[in-house]
Amino acid sequence: MNNNGFDISKHEEQDIFKEIIKVLRENLLLIIGVTIIFFIGAFIRAYNQVDIYTASAKLKMTNPQNNSVLQSPLLAFRGGYGVSDRFIANEIEILKSYPIRLKVAEALVDTFLLSDDPNKYSLILNLTEANSNFYFLTNLFGSNSDQNEISLRSKENIASILGVNVFFSQQKGVDYLIVTVRSPSNYEAQLIANIYAKEYKNLNLLLNREQHINVREFLDEQRTQKLADLEVAEENLKQYQERGGIIQIDQQAQNLVGQLSDFEAQLNANNIEIRISEQRIEKYRQELSEQDPNINNYLESVSNEPYIRSLQQKIAELKTQKDLVLANNEARAVRSVIQDFDKRIDELQQKVDEKMETYKTGLFATSPQEIKNLTQKILEESIKLQSLRLNSQEVGKLVRSYERKFNELPKRTIDLARLQREKESYEKLYLLIEEKYQEAIINEQSTPGNVTIVDPARLPYKPSAPNRQSIIITGLLFGLAVGVGLAFTKNFLNNKIRTPEDIKAKGIDVVGWIPRINVEGSEFIFADQPNSIPSESFRSLRTRIQFSIRNNKKVKRILVTSSKAQEGKTTVSSNLAGSFALANKRTVVLDCDLRKPRIHKIFNEKRIPGFTDYFFGETSFESIIRKSKDVENLYHITAGTIPPNPSEIISSEQMKELLSKLSNEFDYVVIDSPPCIAVTDAEILSRLVDASILVASADITEKDLLQKSVELLGNESFMGVLLNNFSYKKSGYGSYYKYYYYYSHPTNGDATKTRKKKKRSKSLA
Repeated sequence: MNNNGFDISKHEEQDIFKEIIKVLRENLLLIIGVTIIFFIGAFIRAYNQVDIYTASAKLKMTNPQNNSVLQSPLLAFRGGYGVSDRFIANEIEILKSYPIRLKVAEALVDTFLLSDDPNKYSLILNLTEANSNFYFLTNLFGSNSDQNEISLRSKENIASILGVNVFFSQQKGVDYLIVTVRSPSNYEAQLIANIYAKEYKNLNLLLNREQHINVREFLDEQRTQKLADLEVAEENLKQYQERGGIIQIDQQAQNLVGQLSDFEAQLNANNIEIRISEQRIEKYRQELSEQDPNINNYLESVSNEPYIRSLQQKIAELKTQKDLVLANNEARAVRSVIQDFDKRIDELQQKVDEKMETYKTGLFATSPQEIKNLTQKILEESIKLQSLRLNSQEVGKLVRSYERKFNELPKRTIDLARLQREKESYEKLYLLIEEKYQEAIINEQSTPGNVTIVDPARLPYKPSAPNRQSIIITGLLFGLAVGVGLAFTKNFLNNKIRTPEDIKAKGIDVVGWIPRINVEGSEFIFADQPNSIPSESFRSLRTRIQFSIRNNKKVKRILVTSSKAQEGKTTVSSNLAGSFALANKRTVVLDCDLRKPRIHKIFNEKRIPGFTDYFFGETSFESIIRKSKDVENLYHITAGTIPPNPSEIISSEQMKELLSKLSNEFDYVVIDSPPCIAVTDAEILSRLVDASILVASADITEKDLLQKSVELLGNESFMGVLLNNFSYKKSGYGSYYKYYYYYSHPTNGDATKTRKKKKRSKSLA
C-alpha cells in the first residue's frame, strides 16, 4: 500500500497482465500460423499411422506345494498366502530375458511356416515402411499378397523386436501377471501373447521340477548300472554251479548270507542318497554364493555343531541296533523292544528339530525372502546329509562284523555263499533303486508349476492405437504453446520501441504519440486533413508545449530531432508548426538539416535561397521567409545551399542571431535538425532552444539508440520523446482510437446540421 491507499502489487499484476495481452495481440497472426502448421502436421501424422492392436494374456502366480515323495524340499518361493512383489518382479525379468524371447521367436517361425495366410503377420516379416502401408491396405480390402515377396525375419531379429513390442506388468493388489503385445496385426498380437504365456508356463514347470529331474536321471543311471551288475552276479553264480555242481549250504550260512546282503544293499542305497544330497547342497550353495557368499560358512558350522552331531550319532546307533534286532527275527518275541527303539529315536529326533528351529529363527530374522528359502534348504539338506553319513558309518560297521562271521565259513561253502551274497545284494539294491526311481518319476510328475493361464489372449477387433483425436488435439495445443512461446521470445529479443510504455520503462518522459494512419497526398496533413486523427494528435502535442515551462519561461524555440533517419522528424516538425499556426500563432519552421533537407519538399518550394544563403550575404532576411499557401500564420525557411561545414554554421554566432531574430518576430520557432546520433548538429541546437523533442518511430527506433540520443540531448531543454507511427489497435490503445475518431468525425446528423448552418449564413449574407 502507498500513502494514497493504492495496492501497488495489484497494479503491478494488472500491468503484467496487460503486457501479456499486448504481446499476444501483437503476435496474433504468428500464433495462429504456427498453430495451424502444427495442427496440419498432427492431422497428417494421425491419419498416416498404421493401426496397432493390443492383446493381453493373464497369468496367476501361486506358491508350489511340497509334494516330494523323497522328502526333499522343492525349489519353492515362500511368500505366505500370496506371492511377493519381489518374486513377481523376478519372474518379469525372466520373461524379458533373451532365451525366452528366442523360444517364442522359434515358435512363431514354426507357426508361420505352417500357416497358409502370411497376411496375418507383421512383426516377424521384413516389410519396408512403404511396403508396409501397401501390405495393410491390401489386407484391409481382402487382397492376397504374394508370399514370395514377403521375407521372414531371422529368429534373432524377431527376438529383438519382441523386446520392444511385448510388455509385462503385475496387476495391482493381486498375484496376476499380464503379458501385453502390440502389433499391426490383431491375429499376430493374440498369437504372440498366447505363445509367451505357454512358453513361460513350460519354463516355470521345468524350473520347479529341476531337482526331481536331476534325481530321476541320477537314479536311472544307477538303476541301469546295478541291473548290469545283477546280471553279472547271476551269470557268475550260474557258471559256478555248472562247474562244481549244485552245493547246498546249511541254514545258518543261508541266514548269514541273507542278513549280510540286506545290510550291504542298505549301505549302498544309503551311499546313493548321500550322493543325491551332496548334489542338491552343491547346487543350493552355488545359488546362495551369488547372493550372499558369507552365509555358507555359517551354515557349515551349524550342520557340524557338536550337540546336533551327538544326537544324530545316537539316532544312527539306535537305528542300527533296531535293524540288527529285526535281522535276527527277534521282533516277534520282543516286540516291545522295537517300540522302545522307535520311542527313543523319536525323542532324539525331536531334540534335533527343536535345535534346528532355534537356528532358523535367528538366521531368517532379517534375511531377504530368496536367501531365507535357500538357507533353509541348505540347512535341512545338510542335517539330512550328516544323518545319512552317520547311518552309513554304523551300517558299515555292521557289514564288517558280518563279513568276519562270513569269512569263518568252510572254503567250499564260502565260494558259493559269496556268489549268492553278491547276487542277493545286487538284487536287493536294484529293487531299492527301482523303487526310488519310480518314486522320483511320481514326484516329478506330481510337482505342479506355480503359473496358471487364467485368461488367454483374445483376438482384438478394434485398434488400441493410434488415438488420432488425441494426436490432433495434442498437436493443436503444442502448436499453440509453441506459437505463444515464439511470440514471447520475439518480444523478448525485439529491441525496437513499440509503445509509450517501452519508452517509460527506460525512465524517459513521453510528450505524446502520433498514430500510424495511411494518409493520401502531402505529408503536411493540416493542408489536406485538418480533422484527421493525426491532426488531433499534433494538437494534443501543441497543447502540452503551450502550457509547459522550461527554465522559468514559456517555450518558443522548439527543436525536433531523431536518433536516425527515416523516423519522421521532418513530418513532425512541419505538422507541429501547422498546429501552432491554426491556433492563430505566428509560427515559422526552420530547416536546419544542412545535409539532407526536406522542408522545401513538404511545402512544394525551392530549396534556394535558404538561411545559409542569407549567412553568406547572397540574399536578404525577408527573402528567405516564405509564407505557407495552405495555412494562415505559417511560415518556413529552407536550408538553402548545402555548405561543406554544416556543424560550424550551426554553432556560429550568425545562427544564434538568426534564432534570436526569429523569436522576436514569431510566436513559435520550430527547428528541424538532422539525427543526433549521426552528427552533432542536433546536440548543438539543443543548447540554443527552449525545448527539444526526440522523435522515435514505432517498430523502427532501437531502444539502445533512443537511450543514447537522450543522453546526448540530456540538457535542461530536453522535453521528452514523441512516438511516431504508433498503431493504436495493434498496441492495445483501441479506446484512444475510438475517442479520437468520435470527436474528430461528426455524425451524419451533425454534418447535415453544419451544412444547413453554412447555407443559412450564406443566404443571410
